[in-house]
Order: sequence, then C-alpha cells, then structure tokens
Amino acid sequence: QCGGQTVNAIPSPLAAEGVVYVMSGYRSAAAVAVSLDARGDLGDGATAIKWRYGRGTPYVPSPILLEDQLYFTRRNSAVISSLNFATGKPIFTETRLPALSSIYASPVSAQGRIYLVGRDGTTLVIQHGPKLKVLATNRLDDAIDASPVLVGKQLFLRSARHLYCIEETDK
Repeated sequence: QCGGQTVNAIPSPLAAEGVVYVMSGYRSAAAVAVSLDARGDLGDGATAIKWRYGRGTPYVPSPILLEDQLYFTRRNSAVISSLNFATGKPIFTETRLPALSSIYASPVSAQGRIYLVGRDGTTLVIQHGPKLKVLATNRLDDAIDASPVLVGKQLFLRSARHLYCIEETDK
C-alpha cells in the first residue's frame, strides 16, 4: 500500500528495472516510483519510494516508458510531460501537443516514435527525446477513445464506428 494517489486511479502502472511507476490525475496529480521488492504500507518516508512527482499527471491515459524517459499527459488534455524514469527529474513539462485537444487513449511507441491519439480521431506522432518534436499529424473523421495497438508494421485504431488498420508498405 502506498498513499498519495488521487481517487479514481485509472492509468495502468508500468514496471522497469525493479521499479513500478504508478500515476493518477483525477482532481489532483500524483506519480510515484516504488521498488518492486517493497512490502507492507509504504508511508511518506519509506525508502522503497524512489521518487514522487505531483504535477500534470493523467486521469485516463496510461503513461509510457521509452528508454530513460517516462511520458504522460495531463489529465485527459493534450499536454505532455516527460521525466527521467530513474530520478523523477523533469526532462520537459506540461508542453502543449499541437492539433490534439482531449485524449483518453494511452500512447504507444515504436522505433523511437510515440503515437498519441485524440478523441477527435487525430493521431500525433512525436519523436522520443529531450524536446517535443512532432513528426506527423494524421486525421480520421471518427471519434477514438480506445488505445491504439501496434503489430509489426500495422497500427490498429478502434473508433466509435470502425476498426482501422494503417500499414507501412515497402517502397
């Protein structure tokens, strides 16, 4: 047990290198990195807590871990932050994602790119790194709340009306 989360904790936890990363963002903000070998009630002074962060955490979308960076959106909005996963120190914070407004879907990544899907059907592709760099913006005329799925060279998007499969073809 580890206090400090907000009510209605929806984002899925992530684990890497012996640490679990837990976030919640309903009516407040909380991110905690906890050693996976921790036991019992982990109060505020517990040594098993590696770090805490209290700004701009997600309400519905889960965070994503890519190499040494933990990426997450603020609540359900198109604002993104990135922390160093080992230290919890900000790499960049609360940066506006252009062309997106509201987000329910969790981000996915492949080949150093992160795919973020807005509720209006817009997908933003950003480059993994210390600054926000937009690589592409793609739009479908369909509402999307479900998280995208990557399989090989295919990106699956489930909307309110359809299941889309977008595939990279050999040139």
